[in-house]
Amino acid sequence: MSVQESVVTKVNHPLEPLTEEEILQAVAILKDKKNLTAASRFEQVGLHEPPKEVVLNFKEGDPIQREAFAIVVDTSNSATYEAVVSITNEEVLSYQHIPGVQPSFLFEEYSELEETVKKDPQFIAALKRRGIDNPDLVMVDPWSVGDTGFPEDDGKRLAKALCFVRKFPGDNAYAYPLTGLLPVVDLAKMEIVRIEDHGVKPIAPTAAPYVPEQNEEMEVRTDLKPLNITQPEGPSFEIDGHNIKWQKWDIRVGYTAREGLVLNTVDYYDKGKKRPVLYRASLSEMVVPYGDTNPAHDWQCAFDAGEYGIGQLANSLTLGCDCLGEIRYLDAVMATSKGEIHKIPNAICIHEEDYGIAWKHTDWRTEEVEVRRSRRLVISFFTTVANYDYGFFWYFYTDGKIEHEAKLTGILNVGAIEEGQNPRYGSEVAPQISAPIHQHIFNYRIDTHIDGQKNSVVEWNTVASKPDSKNNPKLNAFYHETTTLQTELEAQRRMNLETARGWKIINPNSKNYVGEPVGYALVPGHNSVPFLHEESSVMKRAGFIKNHLHVTKFDRDQKYASGKYPNQNKGGGTLDHWVKANRNIENEDIVVWYNMGVHHITRPEDWPVMPTEYIGFTLKPHGFFDGNPALDLPRPSAQTDASCHHNHK
Repeated sequence: MSVQESVVTKVNHPLEPLTEEEILQAVAILKDKKNLTAASRFEQVGLHEPPKEVVLNFKEGDPIQREAFAIVVDTSNSATYEAVVSITNEEVLSYQHIPGVQPSFLFEEYSELEETVKKDPQFIAALKRRGIDNPDLVMVDPWSVGDTGFPEDDGKRLAKALCFVRKFPGDNAYAYPLTGLLPVVDLAKMEIVRIEDHGVKPIAPTAAPYVPEQNEEMEVRTDLKPLNITQPEGPSFEIDGHNIKWQKWDIRVGYTAREGLVLNTVDYYDKGKKRPVLYRASLSEMVVPYGDTNPAHDWQCAFDAGEYGIGQLANSLTLGCDCLGEIRYLDAVMATSKGEIHKIPNAICIHEEDYGIAWKHTDWRTEEVEVRRSRRLVISFFTTVANYDYGFFWYFYTDGKIEHEAKLTGILNVGAIEEGQNPRYGSEVAPQISAPIHQHIFNYRIDTHIDGQKNSVVEWNTVASKPDSKNNPKLNAFYHETTTLQTELEAQRRMNLETARGWKIINPNSKNYVGEPVGYALVPGHNSVPFLHEESSVMKRAGFIKNHLHVTKFDRDQKYASGKYPNQNKGGGTLDHWVKANRNIENEDIVVWYNMGVHHITRPEDWPVMPTEYIGFTLKPHGFFDGNPALDLPRPSAQTDASCHHNHK
């Protein structure tokens, strides 16, 4: 596409993701205006999101200025550049060198690294020392290096690789880790920097097939009857571009190569009035530290969003497999490193689910029964980062509740151990296969918009009243104390079961039926704390994982808790550093950051493929409505001759 050609596809909202035509045009403009050569690779080309005031003041039919944000890597010297391109005006608005940083992996680098490693004479020699003569059966997984501690690595764009071997093509190579064999690759030059070899380890003796065609002992169950979910009249939601309307919800979704699915401008219609709840919400980062001291593993800590780009690694979802029911899909469109189109069909799944009882009451005196069924809208995507698979699900309910759930499955990161060895920092999940203890810490950036931009966060802690013959004669009294968090440093908070600690985002300028500020509570689910030393490399790079909650004053440039460039970052420029500005967060445009963590003590049942683990949190209306917002749900239709609304007398 030439620079002069106009964008073919029109968009109807400033937050619509870039179309294929827009991506190609942004790349063409950059190449033309900045004389980019074949050495320039595109880490990302996506929508440069307009300022809030532009989005919030937008009215249908208003002119839309389209801009792209791009990160460009010059592979000749590993230099990184940021660009903002006006697609509308066909010009480069800014193009600047960002010194001392490394962007995430490029999509094509995964296969390029594997090919480079398997052809290297040093690597082939290392394989022969392990009795492996056929490199074609070897599998190489790229891993981020973090802070290597080697001064000679500074300024290089690096990756380290974990290696495995198959017994035959199509075999599960993760069953046979070549533990301690770690090639380090210069991604810019695509050549081996060094091979770290910590000695030959035994190859595990037992296969780990997880498909019936490779496992003669597996008897596939035959007693599951069909479970069909049908909506003969179609789904209850409507989709216009990336705008979804369902029940009283009005939701706009986006998608980025780094974050994957993004929620934009989430609103709720209450008594005919459109009320904002969220401006933007997404997974900001996922930190996965491993606790094994073995030099084959002690360097491992993945920043799955910032180093790998979970959006670019998303799956194409399949009806009946990933999603069940009356499904609608949205594609994800991104750029390849060469500036071409990387399209993931059916990347986002949208459907409805029955969710049991919304509310019910039986009047035992009259035997009058009233019951309503709950339903939820599901917006989700799945991504595969090497061995692990992650699903990210946003649920919207008929009672105004929003829930997020992360689903973890896939294959454990494992290493080989000697026969009879009892791993201290992991678990033997199969004969001579150890899976290190580790954590998955998810950070979410929640740009709240509760009835408007000016919000505050209130913390409550429950206390038991002191013994008092007058005010607490039965010794049963307890109540909650509330505190409004006023500054960013004050708002670094941890969960506390002893006080049933909770947090509520309020709008002090908007009052509810009983004269209190309207609000939504952040309700944590399962969680954990990190066990890393303060001086560890990981904590220097991801100190924000120490707390479950942070609140910051909105800053358009502070979008990711791990900073814009966590890859090979030694520390700094992250959420825990931003809060040192100690800005006021009371009655301000604020962002709530929430950490939730899976503490994974591995077990044999997680092998060879891990049953799905679930973890999440809820945003629950707490004083936002004047009463039960699901009171107006229609009576359900009974599927028998009886009625859901009845009197037994």
